[in-house]
Amino acid sequence: METVLAFIVIFGALVFFHELGHFVFAKRAGILCREFAIGFGPKVFSAKRGETIYTIRLLPIGGFVRMAGEDPEMVELKPGHRVGLIQNDDGLIEKIILNNRDKYADLLVIEVEYADLEKELIIRGYEDDDDEVLKTYKLSRKAVMVEDKVETQIAPWDRQFASKTLGQRAMAIFAGPMMNFILAFVVFVLIALMQGIPVNDPVLGDISPDGAAQKAGLKAGDEVLSIEGSEINSWADVVDVVRKHPGTEVTFTVERNKKTLDIPVTPKATEADGKKIGLIGVMSPIEKSPLKSITYGAKETYGWTVEIFHMLGKLVTGQFSINALSGPVGIYVSTETVAKSGIFYLMKWGAILSINLGIMNLLPIPALDGGRLMFFAAEALRGKPIDRHKEGIVHFIGFALLMVLMLIVTWNDIQRFFLQ
Repeated sequence: METVLAFIVIFGALVFFHELGHFVFAKRAGILCREFAIGFGPKVFSAKRGETIYTIRLLPIGGFVRMAGEDPEMVELKPGHRVGLIQNDDGLIEKIILNNRDKYADLLVIEVEYADLEKELIIRGYEDDDDEVLKTYKLSRKAVMVEDKVETQIAPWDRQFASKTLGQRAMAIFAGPMMNFILAFVVFVLIALMQGIPVNDPVLGDISPDGAAQKAGLKAGDEVLSIEGSEINSWADVVDVVRKHPGTEVTFTVERNKKTLDIPVTPKATEADGKKIGLIGVMSPIEKSPLKSITYGAKETYGWTVEIFHMLGKLVTGQFSINALSGPVGIYVSTETVAKSGIFYLMKWGAILSINLGIMNLLPIPALDGGRLMFFAAEALRGKPIDRHKEGIVHFIGFALLMVLMLIVTWNDIQRFFLQ
């Protein structure tokens, strides 16, 4: 149960902050955001706040922000359609009733002759009791269309995604992956603030209660001057000498409370990578510093970003196969393993996954954020956007291929972890 909760919290946080990036910058650009969703498939929970419906959906494999103008979303009012209109106190239409008109009182019913719900914001038509006089009705900018009692707010052209500048649209898309990198940075900073930052000084950190160092009498805070007469200048030197003496007694010369002590220690012999190494049960020294925590967060985020790109390069060049990839099942199993090591390892795992999600979404693959940014780059070069219909087909094909890939890696995970 702890693993399930850890997986839900980590994966939910990654998706939430990714979609939050899209949402915040879309709102800043003035785009009407119809839905903020975590997951895909049928709705499990929904609540409307302001203009946006916030939903949690059944399949926890991602999320989305539905922006006005992105998909066919409104019923087109054509000549001959009969609709009911409800006006506000200023005489502007605030509701357009498409069906079940008998459920509403004081409804103005008209036959539509012309309608523009994007730019002019008007409907022209003939009232039931006067089919000779054509009248024009102005719409409120927040008017809604009601079909089967479901309200959908109209989107004036300046509230639609396509109406915004290239820079605003690109930023709204790029903001999702950007938030994943920011989240990873913040998590690494929090780890450094709470746990401390490993430093390379030749000073003993926490002592394991059942290790060779504890039995020999070494204490946390001891400064190592030499081991077996070899001068020690860094923590890396301590590790190197200890690893080379499995099961062999060595003399630590340390400074404690301004006194120099010689303490014999026998490193425990342990197998690692097919050979024996020595361990004494001592953690590296740590330092707590708000300023250095920020530097540590930046270095860790950069380092893991480079490492993930390096692994992607190996995948592209065929140095490892697609069978090595993992999906949600593999992430779940890995989360279970990491969770046993403690909260700080779990936080670091979440940060690494966040960087991975950010990078994956920036790849120039149709249906992903990187694919959309690729079309924006083409628009910048051409001076005009790609045909929306053609772009939609490309993204649809890309999405279908991604779903096939997801099925493949999920089946590989099931075979690897449960059927062997």
